[in-house]
Amino acid sequence: MSAIEIVPAKPEPGAGTGTGTGADVPPPSGPRKHAPRLRALDGLRLVAALMVAAYHYGGRDGEIAEAWGTSPRLQFPTLHEWFAYGCLGVQVFFVISGFVICMSGWGRTLRSFFASRASRLLPSYWAAIVLVTAVFALPAVAYEAVSPSDALVNLTMMQQPLGVDRVLGVCWTLWAEVRFYALFALCIVLPGASRQRVVLFCAGWTLAAALAEAADEPLLDLVLMPEYAPFFISGIGLYLVHRDRRDPYAWGIVGVNWLIGQHYAVDRLWHAPNPEFFSYRTSFGIVLVVTLGHLAVAAIALGWLSWANWRWLTVAGALTYPFYLVHEHLGWVAVEAYHRHLGIPSYATFPLTVATMLVLAWLLNRCVEDRLAPRLRKALSAPR
Repeated sequence: MSAIEIVPAKPEPGAGTGTGTGADVPPPSGPRKHAPRLRALDGLRLVAALMVAAYHYGGRDGEIAEAWGTSPRLQFPTLHEWFAYGCLGVQVFFVISGFVICMSGWGRTLRSFFASRASRLLPSYWAAIVLVTAVFALPAVAYEAVSPSDALVNLTMMQQPLGVDRVLGVCWTLWAEVRFYALFALCIVLPGASRQRVVLFCAGWTLAAALAEAADEPLLDLVLMPEYAPFFISGIGLYLVHRDRRDPYAWGIVGVNWLIGQHYAVDRLWHAPNPEFFSYRTSFGIVLVVTLGHLAVAAIALGWLSWANWRWLTVAGALTYPFYLVHEHLGWVAVEAYHRHLGIPSYATFPLTVATMLVLAWLLNRCVEDRLAPRLRKALSAPR
């Protein structure tokens, strides 16, 4: 998942119209015109983040069981079965990311695209790495911190391929995002975005990811991400729908990758009923959540949710990324403090922990992102 700004959604004058003719004209040079923000997309991002938080707080065992004192299935006898589906918020994030990266990358130079991504991802990420490492190093906190050397490597976002212990459990999704950005930058941003080029990119990536799965070659899996590619590609296809809802190629991209994506979600997250597993997810439930995520982004792409234009949704979107970064590990600390030390019941500890992480996310947004992101973007955008 990434925290990504919402930028022009409509074709600029002279840009390809996506009519299917393939006669795309590069967008004009000059300042980028900012279209009205798609605030419903901000709200959907927060919903996806809250789904993941529900999974981490009540839909699995592990360190969170240590924080509660018992398994979450005992804390939430009924809700834990629903919370277990919250992990699919990641797949929804990837669909949103495909949509927004295509939208924000359209018409950008490679330097501008890199500066935008780096300035959006890194400030809060660095702050979260430092904060979680510092909190876990406190004597009163029972959770083990990574070594100082590993913590330093985590600042690069390269800990996954280097095999280094992760400070943030959720950072594996950022590694998937970074690989997607690299593919999109090389294939679309560098040569210049056009409808035809984006369609070919989606078709080529879909086929290459399927071949990588068949080849069972680790390097191909690493680059092409067969398990996650369908969700990114669906999001790109939905952005093409946003540009031209009558584009049959765009709808074909979305349809094919929804079919492939639900397959991977079921394959990775379904298991036969087994009392040794934390919670049983049905294949129908998994497909339903994946489908609803696609439909929600499609509704935004088609303009059906343009009425959801409340300003607080912009705030919700700004909080999503820092909330996502800190909610899991610092959530363990908060749950233990509220539930075990203060004796607050689990049904109250859950929303109180979410609220605490949202307040922390607001502080990170105001004190870190608002101050450092513009400076970093300016520094990286300056011509050399």
